[in-house]
Amino acid sequence: MSSSLPVAAFPLSSDDFSAIRLTLELASVTTLVLLCVATPLAWWLARSGSWWSRAVGALVAMPLVLPPTVLGFYLLVSLGPQGWGGQFTQWLGIGLLPFTFAGLVLGSVIYSLPFAVQPLQNAFESLGPRPLEVAATLRASPWDTFWHVVLPLCRPGVVSAAVLSFAHTVGEFGVVLMLGGNIPESTRVVSTQIYGHVEALEYTQAHWLSGGMVLFSFVVLLALGWLNPRGSRLRT
Repeated sequence: MSSSLPVAAFPLSSDDFSAIRLTLELASVTTLVLLCVATPLAWWLARSGSWWSRAVGALVAMPLVLPPTVLGFYLLVSLGPQGWGGQFTQWLGIGLLPFTFAGLVLGSVIYSLPFAVQPLQNAFESLGPRPLEVAATLRASPWDTFWHVVLPLCRPGVVSAAVLSFAHTVGEFGVVLMLGGNIPESTRVVSTQIYGHVEALEYTQAHWLSGGMVLFSFVVLLALGWLNPRGSRLRT
């Protein structure tokens, strides 16, 4: 005997789930790359007092004030066939990066770099010289000191950098659209999928995805504040 109850169609399509999967994959890869790149960079910025460190710090923070479309445009031009970046990647034999997942990762790393560097730099600066002096008296090597003393003491900064990088990558739109386009299964993430739904007047699907993003942002910030109440603020 079959049921007579009406069955409502699930509002999200296979393309929506594909965009969600690609978004999580992009955010995960970007966060891992950022932690590897931002940690030594933040350590140098925290320890160096040279003019160069201030210039590099300003360069790292530029994505905070630049319109994402501007950053995406220049990345698109520089990584294109006539740009220096595009000629370099072609010389390496990996082809052109615009409108590929690898290009999307590169753009996300640059765009989210300040969200990883600044919490780490704040944590390194607040550490002070005393733990390093104690480690030096015990004849610990610089690597042992950094791995076994600095990183454990700066764990809140590392957690903040990872969470903020992941969350910021999930929500990015301008750089993704300029550098990656809107290619299904390759560069179409949740933000561009929402844009496509709105253009097609599919507001129900747009509501579901947008509501999910709002809920995700709230949960991330709530978890960050609970795990690390002092490290969840970016330096301005």
